[in-house]
Amino acid sequence: MTFEMTANALTIHADEYLTLAMAAVLLLIGFSARKRIAVLEKYCIPAPVVGGFLFMLITWIGHVTGAFSVSFSNPFQSAFMLAFFTTVGLGASFSLLRKGGVLLVVYWLLCGIVSIVQNGIGVAVSAAIGLEAPYGLLASAISMIGGHGAALSYGNTFQEMGYQSAPLVGAAAATFGLISAVLIGGPLGRRLIEKHGLRPDDGDNFTSDVESVNAGTSEPLSGTDIMKNVAAILVSMAIGTMISAWIGRMIGMSFPSYVGAMFVALIVRNLNESLHFYRFDYPLVDKIGDVMLNMYLSLALMTLNLWELSGLIGGVFVVVFCQVAFMILTAYFVAFRILGKNYDAAVMCAGLCGHGLGATPSAIVNMTAVNERYGMSRRAMMIVPIVGAFLVDIIYQPTTIWFIRMFVQEFTG
Repeated sequence: MTFEMTANALTIHADEYLTLAMAAVLLLIGFSARKRIAVLEKYCIPAPVVGGFLFMLITWIGHVTGAFSVSFSNPFQSAFMLAFFTTVGLGASFSLLRKGGVLLVVYWLLCGIVSIVQNGIGVAVSAAIGLEAPYGLLASAISMIGGHGAALSYGNTFQEMGYQSAPLVGAAAATFGLISAVLIGGPLGRRLIEKHGLRPDDGDNFTSDVESVNAGTSEPLSGTDIMKNVAAILVSMAIGTMISAWIGRMIGMSFPSYVGAMFVALIVRNLNESLHFYRFDYPLVDKIGDVMLNMYLSLALMTLNLWELSGLIGGVFVVVFCQVAFMILTAYFVAFRILGKNYDAAVMCAGLCGHGLGATPSAIVNMTAVNERYGMSRRAMMIVPIVGAFLVDIIYQPTTIWFIRMFVQEFTG
């Protein structure tokens, strides 16, 4: 860490290790605050959000007053996200995916339709208020479902087409989406559960199947066993990123690295069930995934600059506000009914708000917060990550490219 005085303002430069340590401490503060502040627990506000928002407020005060600023070195954030999705893949046995059945397909199609409507909202609202179509699309499915990575990728593409503010608009829209996602998902799930008196179905065969397939062994793991499980995660991450890069070159645009990692991990898990390469331990992998997810979101929120949301002033903010309103109404009035009007449906709606506005990690954090308060929905925790991580891309990516060709390229031609 270094300190520098610039124009009577203190600039604090945090290296990667201090940044990582701060994120861990803020995460623990978030967990502690949730236990002590009843309203946070009541409305299912995730722990990383509590600690991250606290620090965002501090840095915002420093920016507004001009007294100080903090710069971060943050190379670990993407690695944590990649590791989290890899653990999701390792937790997906084909036998369980088949049991997801119709509900998985319904949720997948629902998410695909949501992404198409989001792009439609972006184009329609942009046309109504006189905003250029690329900026409207950047405030739609690209940044809402795709998150910061997709916003940067498409933003750079639009910038090359002549829309110079595209990267900033995409980043600001993704930031606002992330904040909205983690603030509304938990409370919305809570509202559905409380209003309809929902509780987890203890007699659900799916839950017992999950516990049976993913049960840990009674014998303690040796150091070698733990290392083999960690090695499986790391190898899946490495091979998955190479596959994603290859796919990206094939399609001529950036392809999310976590999709490849999750797919490879899924293959590793299911091959291991037949060939028994190593002693797979789901409870260990699941705990590693929880740590990776919480650290990822803590880093993501801690390093956000609230003042950059000023880029949303004007027409882009109108588009994003419409997206948030659409997601709340869709999850509460439509998705809950389509998904079965039960406890699993309520938790999945909390997840839908997460990855429909702030990418898939936000969905998992939202659902985890609800599960911690009301009980585990294993069906939701299996279906939502898989759909949000890569199945929805099967619909969202091609349709987004279609919108770009229809409403952007004609303007630049």
